[in-house]
Amino acid sequence: MKGPASQGRLQGKVALVTGSTLGIGKAIAQRFVAEGAKLIFNSHRDDEAAAGLRAELGDADALFVQADIADAAAVRAMVARGVERFGPVNVLVNNAGMDVFTDPLEMMPEQWQRCMSVDLDGAWNCCRAVLPGMLEQGGGSIVNVASVHGHKIIPGCFPYPVAKHALIGLTRSLGIEYAAHGVRVNSISPGLILTERVQAWLDAAPAEAQRQAALLPCKRIGQPEEVAYTALFLASDEARFINASDILIDGGRSQLYHE
Repeated sequence: MKGPASQGRLQGKVALVTGSTLGIGKAIAQRFVAEGAKLIFNSHRDDEAAAGLRAELGDADALFVQADIADAAAVRAMVARGVERFGPVNVLVNNAGMDVFTDPLEMMPEQWQRCMSVDLDGAWNCCRAVLPGMLEQGGGSIVNVASVHGHKIIPGCFPYPVAKHALIGLTRSLGIEYAAHGVRVNSISPGLILTERVQAWLDAAPAEAQRQAALLPCKRIGQPEEVAYTALFLASDEARFINASDILIDGGRSQLYHE
């Protein structure tokens, strides 16, 4: 999907996007650089995907930092590297996350802990690392990537919805806490989006691809770029009166009474 040409909507801003070498995070990283941001992008792996995006974005406007966001010390070091390279962070997008779908009573303690440490604690680690700089600058924008799972419960997906409900709660709480200081905190909740992982799943089951599209009022699956444009809007000064809010990006599916 090709979007509108760049309009420099993030010109002069420094952005940190976590989990940004694939899928939604990659689309956000690409769009932010196209819109003039200096970018710190991240993954817990320095792999082929990271190398490919480094080559695409170049060194002048982008810095890759490998870090596990569940490790608060690693997050602080990542932010420090970004600040040293580009200056204080104006925009944070907490995109890094992981799916844990299991039966509640069969779930291992390690599964619960890892889900919460990445999907919730990881976002908080990043917020905590950038907030002092944002407060010192007199403002900033934080965008947390939540999920439709933070609004509706799908059986068999525990404990992922618990973490995403909590992430939306973190969004609202921090948004109100720092509103008077010029820091906005919002979240976006994607539905089914055609990331590399989803594409591989659907490629292996063509009938499932048709079934999933049929469930959506718009009769198609979302694209990562469509999520990226919503993140861009919330990150930009165009959204300066939007705070402590969540935007659903699911083609309307979560509003259906039945399927």
